[in-house]
Amino acid sequence: MTATASRPPWLKVRFPAGNGYQHIQDLMRAKDLHTVCEEARCPNIGDCWSRGTATFMILGDTCTRSCGFCAVKTGRPGTLDRGEPARVALAVQQMGLRHAVITSVNRDELPDGGAAIFAETIRLTRLMSPGTTIEVLIPDFKGNLDALRVVIDVSPEILNHNTETVPRLYSTVRPQARYQQSLDVLAAARRMASERTVTKSGVMVGLGETRDELLQVFADLAAQGVDILTVGQYLQPTPGHLPIDRYYHPDEFAELKQEALRLGFRHVESGPLVRSSYHAEEQASGLISVESIS
Repeated sequence: MTATASRPPWLKVRFPAGNGYQHIQDLMRAKDLHTVCEEARCPNIGDCWSRGTATFMILGDTCTRSCGFCAVKTGRPGTLDRGEPARVALAVQQMGLRHAVITSVNRDELPDGGAAIFAETIRLTRLMSPGTTIEVLIPDFKGNLDALRVVIDVSPEILNHNTETVPRLYSTVRPQARYQQSLDVLAAARRMASERTVTKSGVMVGLGETRDELLQVFADLAAQGVDILTVGQYLQPTPGHLPIDRYYHPDEFAELKQEALRLGFRHVESGPLVRSSYHAEEQASGLISVESIS
């Protein structure tokens, strides 16, 4: 199936609307915050926002990398916003979130890649919303394990870093990243973190990978001790991004889930509209100990 083919029926999503959607949009505008839901043109934005959930994107809205799949704008980021962590924490409190997901753009020009802002956002969120579990979707910090330690030391309940695709496609999908470096970050996170921290990673399908390549990535992630795996369909955000090689059928996602579970993942979310932060609270349910947020 080519990129010009119309989307199959299982990829149809409703248009964003409703009071819940408008409330989240107004809150983000009022606090000058960004969400990956909007910046990455996520197809699930209507569902998530209508349910009162959103994924906060910190460190601004401009990324220093130019991944072929991502709609977040690329360029030279502005001045680091030191007030951003407090605004995110206040938004989490006002939304009454039980589970907050925080991600970021890449800030390769910063010595720590923005790790200190991640840590401060976690710290303030936990201070203002002590009953909220926190999931962070981090960049690779260019392999800087000291930066990773800064985030690990404030004990997010879930630490996620996506590998996104298979090694063969990295030069076009993630040209400024390295597959082995992502695996090393996940392995280091598992070593550094307490047993109560859940690790997570995700991949997209439909970019031209083979089934065997996908299964090898699953095996590599399982070998790093990753607890949660997400698998979703790549959707081309604009004509200027990488084309879709093919659409996977829901039955194929079900088969991939079973293959991954056999490798030992504690939870696998696999489906056409699955994204790393989509239904994140449900993905984490049962894997986060009560003690971790007490």
